Amino acid sequence: MAGLAGAAAFPLAAQAQPAGTPVIGVLSPQSAGPTTASRMAGFLQGLSELKFVPGRNVAIEYRWADGNYDRLRPLADELVGLKVAVIAATTQDAAIAAKAATSTIPIVFNIGGDPVRSGLVASMNRPGGNATGISMFSSELEAKRFGLLQEMAPGHRTAALLLNPNHADSDEQLRQLQSAARGLGMKLRVEHASNDAEIDAAFENFLQGGVKMLLAAADPFLASRREKLVALAAKYRIPAMWEWPDFVEGGGLMSYGTNIADNYRQVGNYTGRVLKGEKPSQLPVMRPVKFELAINLKTAKTLGLEVPPNILARADNVIE
Repeated sequence: MAGLAGAAAFPLAAQAQPAGTPVIGVLSPQSAGPTTASRMAGFLQGLSELKFVPGRNVAIEYRWADGNYDRLRPLADELVGLKVAVIAATTQDAAIAAKAATSTIPIVFNIGGDPVRSGLVASMNRPGGNATGISMFSSELEAKRFGLLQEMAPGHRTAALLLNPNHADSDEQLRQLQSAARGLGMKLRVEHASNDAEIDAAFENFLQGGVKMLLAAADPFLASRREKLVALAAKYRIPAMWEWPDFVEGGGLMSYGTNIADNYRQVGNYTGRVLKGEKPSQLPVMRPVKFELAINLKTAKTLGLEVPPNILARADNVIE
């Protein structure tokens, strides 16, 4: 896996491959780095299950938007211009940009929202166009995260939500969380952040508003600011729920979401199947089957929280 991660971090140039080698275009709103490299290792593993190995019989062109969602469409156009054989879109925003750039090149996506609602496919079982992949339905998990955080830090009537308004699924995320807040008898204070300055301003507003618990909506930009967000939550002593376990491994309190490495593996697997001739229109959109609850006991102790036994018993990853 370490070797695969290294390959993801240092992409092979498509032009260095023998003539006729198929080229995969990877489109991501994030930046190249350790986190994306570890996730792309899962993608490469999925490719290897179909006997595709970069540098041997396939090439990969990576395009990173570095957190700037406006760059996704031009980067998608670049991949189309290269005549790649398939585009692997790592998020919903990337998939939408790829879909806008081409109606013929196959697209395999890993998204958090509903691909039917976003117009990527006609239906889950019969996509019907040039796109398919895996849908994590992260928005549907937002209410679950809210409930777990409320169990971890009970007694508070107001929760803060950090939301990136530029994310394609932000409206649905907000709707889900507002509904969850009403069900829990709580109020939701929403702060928008799509850049570093807005993140800083949001936490200042949390402090002034006396916020005692925080949910960060699932979003690639916010995920790319993991270290900053975890540090700010610690600085202001705010119990926070995150999407991925790497937040918890880095000092965050807790996370709940799908197994991201397995998601990427399945995207790699579907990409390999497309390279072998299968049509996206005939490959059903997959749903994740692995979910993970991670808890950092050291962070909980620092925040003065006692982890409820029922949450501890359900945790897949406990960091002491």
